[in-house]
Amino acid sequence: MTLEFPDGDQEAELDNKSPDAFRTISEVAEDLDIPQHVLRFWETRFAQIKPLKRGGGRRYYRPDDVALLKGIRRLLYGEGYTIKGLQRILKEQGPRHVQAIGRGGPVGPRPADEAPKPAATGPAPSFGGQPAAMPTPRPQPAAEGPDHLTVLSVILAELGECRRILQGAIQPRTTESV
Repeated sequence: MTLEFPDGDQEAELDNKSPDAFRTISEVAEDLDIPQHVLRFWETRFAQIKPLKRGGGRRYYRPDDVALLKGIRRLLYGEGYTIKGLQRILKEQGPRHVQAIGRGGPVGPRPADEAPKPAATGPAPSFGGQPAAMPTPRPQPAAEGPDHLTVLSVILAELGECRRILQGAIQPRTTESV
């Protein structure tokens, strides 16, 4: 009788694991391509994440836990949901819905109040014939962190306003010098 020991290649070990096997936090973090501390943080924000904890507080994630985490990752990072919005989805539609998203299911329609809001626009006041710079309101980070799509939308609007102002400032000089 011969005994075979794993060669220490973690990836090979993961490939050999049954789909029903429990995963450690390091395996899940590597699979989701996120740091372990993010998984621990999500546990504080989403009560539905309940890994088994063994001696020393070591976490073991069931396949349903992993699917839930994949769904959370997809909604937060891929779809731009906020933590608060995702908490509401978990409350209203349940963790099975988010697990299905984690397994590749459709996301479904986005609630109207969860959609990224465009930057405020309106007529810019003029000052001495030149349009005055209109301060664009910056989104205030919520308690759970900023909504990345909203932040990027505001930055894009600010850059567009800067470009318009610069073009207005450059244009009169080129017509005067011609």
